Amino acid sequence: MRRPPVRETLLGFGFCVPALAGLGTFVIFPLFQAIFLATRGTDINGNPSRSVGLANFAALFTPEFGTTLLHTLLFTIFVVVVGVTLPLALALPLTQRLRGMRLFRTIFTLPFAYSASAASVIWLLMLDPSMSPVNWLLRLAGMTAPGWTTESPWALITVAWATTWVVAGFNLLVLSAGLAGVDEQVLEAARIDGATGLRGVSRVVLPMISPSVFFAVVTTTLTSLQALGQVQVMTDGGPNGSTTTLVFSIFHNAFENGNNDYGLASAQGLVLLIVGMALAAVQFGVIERRVHYR
Repeated sequence: MRRPPVRETLLGFGFCVPALAGLGTFVIFPLFQAIFLATRGTDINGNPSRSVGLANFAALFTPEFGTTLLHTLLFTIFVVVVGVTLPLALALPLTQRLRGMRLFRTIFTLPFAYSASAASVIWLLMLDPSMSPVNWLLRLAGMTAPGWTTESPWALITVAWATTWVVAGFNLLVLSAGLAGVDEQVLEAARIDGATGLRGVSRVVLPMISPSVFFAVVTTTLTSLQALGQVQVMTDGGPNGSTTTLVFSIFHNAFENGNNDYGLASAQGLVLLIVGMALAAVQFGVIERRVHYR
């Protein structure tokens, strides 16, 4: 086997340098920095001081941190389940060549272009007690509107819904693209064999678009684990910590109210890394086995 010329080898390494530089700057260095800070105390200015060993990790074994993990789990489950099933249910009829479907798809995917802060402000206005159209509709139905951002568990549901509203647009595009690639001849053969309605969707359509569904599940999980702006803008972790997720707790300990507790925040960040890796292992080790790649 002929070895490639030295010039081509150097050229290949040269193309890899920007990617390796970005990986080292934004991934590897921050990871080792977090590990270092997690074993250090901090002074009042947030500068690392003496070594405290695993004390920052030991400080996480509290009921409050367990509640934070529970909120993160519930938040993630809501966003992933609703943020994938709702676009999937809408993507199926959107594949039909009906008048107005393109306009509806455009309107539904618009929130994907919004920032987390903008989406949060929109839903704060939508649910404001003095001008909320949602509350007006509930009053017409003879129902009393809850305190969407001031009562538990409605506050967590509200923040999770605002996040779902943003990710659903992206997932609709992904799932619509997957459905567009389904062979019409396969669907026609399935209909002839009696696979119609829900049976045809579950036995034929879903297996054929399972790569797109799996991609939507993975990206939505990552988005929900990293959600911060929605919580900060809509509830600031309240009421009584009922919307405090792991990412918000990290932000609070490191930057809010002059806490500057980078050691504890770094320990929480490493826990978040472990949670993300565990979820990725489950998704790629269990769920991906049911994905049918064509």
